[in-house]
Amino acid sequence: MKKRLALFALLAALLVVLSSCGPGGKSITVGAKTFTEQLVIAKMTAFILEDNGYNVEEIQNLGSSAMRQAIETRQVDMSWEYVGTALVTYLDQEPIADKDEAMQKVQELDKKNGIAWTNLTDANNTYALVMERDKADELGIETLSDLAAYEKENPDNLRFGMETEFRNRRDGMPGLEEYYGFDVPDSNIREMEIGLYYTALGNDEIDVTQAFVTDPQINSMDLKILEDDQKFFPSYNYAATINQETLDEYPEITELLEPLQNALTEDSLRELNYQVDIEQKSVERVAKDFLDENNLLKD
Repeated sequence: MKKRLALFALLAALLVVLSSCGPGGKSITVGAKTFTEQLVIAKMTAFILEDNGYNVEEIQNLGSSAMRQAIETRQVDMSWEYVGTALVTYLDQEPIADKDEAMQKVQELDKKNGIAWTNLTDANNTYALVMERDKADELGIETLSDLAAYEKENPDNLRFGMETEFRNRRDGMPGLEEYYGFDVPDSNIREMEIGLYYTALGNDEIDVTQAFVTDPQINSMDLKILEDDQKFFPSYNYAATINQETLDEYPEITELLEPLQNALTEDSLRELNYQVDIEQKSVERVAKDFLDENNLLKD
């Protein structure tokens, strides 16, 4: 009788394990931070992995520090991260503008932390300065070098808007001014909350504002991104971060994610953000539509 009960207990435990691992016996946790493009990319990743037999758990709305800790401890198996965030915030390094050099550096430094970096994309959500297109065209400003030249000749003409962090961080306004050789008077800089600078730009309260390259307002307001022609802003290209133990267990993940890696660009992310934030479509619908349009799923 005792042997029979022990056998039943063993079978029950085995069923629990099998059910938690999905039909293919492969289970993975995908993490996302708190903002739109992170949620969309994580959802697309989940769809792709599920399409290839994985049982996927999604953990969302993690802050950067929480996400990093979750990857290190394998509470989350993988997420998409910016190489620049890893260099500056997690690894206390100087920012690097070249994406391949930045990727090589994080791979080298994070190896000892048990974190693998794979699938580097062309999607670079770095800082930028933007202007209303008509204003920029009127003043002949296409690049940050043009802006610097104009500012040196007309130091009181342009009004700048930005968040406090951008105004003070080394890869923000102070470094930009030093790198391009111009100096905006303090009286011409207005600090404001994230996102409010777009409202101020639309209301003609400012002329130039900071942006993130994938912000949907760039599309909805038809703004001009001033080209960083001297390559100051660091690489914030997306890449997959995977706990090394997870990658050792499922080495095929990098190949499965390669089509998504190739489809992610600054333009595509800006459009995805636009559909969610401006058109108010659901994250799941936007993610699935993108995968279908780019033939990234089997069926």
